[in-house]
Amino acid sequence: MQIYIDGEFYSKEDAKISVFDHGLLYGDGVFEGIRTYGGRVFELDAHIDRLYASAKIIALEIPLSRDELIAAMMETIRRNDARDGYIRLVVTRGVGDLGLNPAKCPRPTVFCIAGGITLYPPEVYERGFKVVTLSTRRNDPQALNPAVKSLNYLNNVMGALELRGCEVNEGLFLTTSGYVCECTADNFFMVKGRKLLTPHPATGALKGITRAVVMRLAAGMGLEVEEGFYTLYDVYTADEAFLTGTAAEVGPVVEVDKRPIGAGVPGPVTKEIIARFREYTRNTGTAVDAV
Repeated sequence: MQIYIDGEFYSKEDAKISVFDHGLLYGDGVFEGIRTYGGRVFELDAHIDRLYASAKIIALEIPLSRDELIAAMMETIRRNDARDGYIRLVVTRGVGDLGLNPAKCPRPTVFCIAGGITLYPPEVYERGFKVVTLSTRRNDPQALNPAVKSLNYLNNVMGALELRGCEVNEGLFLTTSGYVCECTADNFFMVKGRKLLTPHPATGALKGITRAVVMRLAAGMGLEVEEGFYTLYDVYTADEAFLTGTAAEVGPVVEVDKRPIGAGVPGPVTKEIIARFREYTRNTGTAVDAV
C-alpha cells in the first residue's frame, strides 16, 4: 500500500504523522470518505466541494489547489489499484505545540489512503438491517455544525460502543429533543406511501453524498421527498426504512427496537432504490485515468 502524505508517497509501514499534529491531539481537521467503482470516482465534485467547505468553516486553509488535491488523490488510487475501493482524504491542522491555539500550526497536513472498507457483511443486505435506538444523543448542531465533516467522531464512537454484544447492525441517534437524526455511520430514511422521509440537517444529520444521490433517484421515481423532524412513532409506523452512506451504500432496515418495519423484510421501494443506485454507480463518476 502506498499512502500520500504532503506531496510524497510512503509504504504503510513508513507512513507517519507527527504526535504533535493537531488532527491527532484535538481532532482538528476535516476528511472525506470516497468510493470508486470500475475505475471511476463516485460524486467527485460533491466530495471535494464538501471538503473545502468544511475546511473553510473551521478556518483551515488547504495547502493545495483543488486540481492539485484531486491529482494527488487520483495518483494514490492508481498506485494502489483501488479502482473498486474506498478512499480516505484527510486534511489536519498540522503540527503545532501542546496548546490548543490553531495559529501555532503553520502548515496543514494532507494525506490520502486508498484501499477498501467493509462495514457490514453481504448477507445483511439480503435479510435487512436491525437497528436499535441509542441512549447517547446526537451532538447539538448549535455546538458543532453537522455540515462540517470533522475528524472528531467521538459522538459517533460513543454511539457505536452501545452496540457491543447486541444482535443489531446499527444504532439510531436521537437529538436531545427526541427527534430522529441519523445512525452512527449512515443517514436514515423512511418510506410512507409514496413519500420518502429523511431527517432535516438541522437535527444534526450529515448532508451525506449518498443521501443526496438517493434523494434525486427517489424524485426520479415519482416519490415526494421530504426533509423533516420525526419521532420514533414515525419510524415504527413506516412502511419501509433504509440507511445510506458512502461505505454502506444503501441498506434496507427491517427492524428498529425489536419492532418490524412494514412487513419485516426489505420493501419494494427500497429494492428499487438499491437497483437504481447500483445502476447509477456503474454509469457515472470521474475516470481515475482522466486526471
